[in-house]
Amino acid sequence: MPHSSYDFVILGGGIFGCYAALYLAGKGAKVALLEKEQHLFKKASLVNQARLHSGYHYPRSLATAAMSDEHKARFTEEHKAFVNATFEKFYAIERFGSFTDAAQFERFCDYLDLRCERVYEHPLFNFERLEAVYQTEEYSFDPVLLREHYKGRVEKHPGIALMTGTEVFKAEADGGSWVITYKTGDKQGEMCTPVVVNATYAASNALNRLFESPDIELTHEISEIAFVDSPQFRGKGLTVMDGPFGSIMPYGLSGLLSLSSVAYTHHKISYDNVPHFDCMQPETDPNCKPEAPGICTDCPRRPESNARKMLGQMKHYFDDSVHFEHLFSYYTIKSKLKASYIDDGRPTEISLLRQTPKLYCLFAGKINSIYEVEKML
Repeated sequence: MPHSSYDFVILGGGIFGCYAALYLAGKGAKVALLEKEQHLFKKASLVNQARLHSGYHYPRSLATAAMSDEHKARFTEEHKAFVNATFEKFYAIERFGSFTDAAQFERFCDYLDLRCERVYEHPLFNFERLEAVYQTEEYSFDPVLLREHYKGRVEKHPGIALMTGTEVFKAEADGGSWVITYKTGDKQGEMCTPVVVNATYAASNALNRLFESPDIELTHEISEIAFVDSPQFRGKGLTVMDGPFGSIMPYGLSGLLSLSSVAYTHHKISYDNVPHFDCMQPETDPNCKPEAPGICTDCPRRPESNARKMLGQMKHYFDDSVHFEHLFSYYTIKSKLKASYIDDGRPTEISLLRQTPKLYCLFAGKINSIYEVEKML
């Protein structure tokens, strides 16, 4: 593989890496996009609840809520073929143990000018467990259709060299450029660039260290998104706020409902800046290691599903006439800033960790904040 030069090298083929590559190539830059897996969008960009945030979810983090709402209209317009904007979406306040009560939630929505219409009766909900229910406006994006869209754009763009199945294992600063040594299959190559963008999410700190740059403070969780069906609740969504509760809503345009629970979605947690889990066995499975995590859904050592517990929890909020069936689950590593434990915020942070040559670390919050890339790069 010949030595190549690029204006930007982007590490990580999720939605943020793909968008950064397309944005920069659209400005005339020569870009290389490197992804460890054989395909794009195989981890957190695929394994999530597919919520296109309007801000409702973060009553204790105005910054995250405002950023979510800021970009929603643009994201929806530019991706409308992949957005489900037709379902009924409800937010509810748990009667016991919520960090936010009904009056606080209403003030929060009023402050951000979010639709919030109180519903006093509804045949599908159990108001003995819910202090208040609100009709809201929130959409769902389709991760599978979005993956095919971005995959096609990246592959066809003449300014982007897409390299899947590629792992970086050495980086050295040489004057104003990075010299990067990588391996694709059994072939090794080198490339150089003045700017690297690290968009690897769970592997962010492993790559930062490879480029001799500081960590960002992270925690990591092996998380499960369950997919269910309900004839009674099809085409609707309910999110119960604000604490150890859960959410069930349409997964894009698939016809499925995605289910998550604060108490049961996350199976294991690692407080190390680089994820360490007991299920990682790099000596027998080199495709999953702390510095380069694998695809949890495909792993035979993934946790046993908590879907039954998630459904058991969520059924408390529904009338007895509503029935759910678990179909299957996806798993991935979810990473978040340690500071998020204070207010449950999920900001998108783009940090310049090295000046010469440049290294940016793009740590993603919510999908509709992909446009934050444009402010920094």
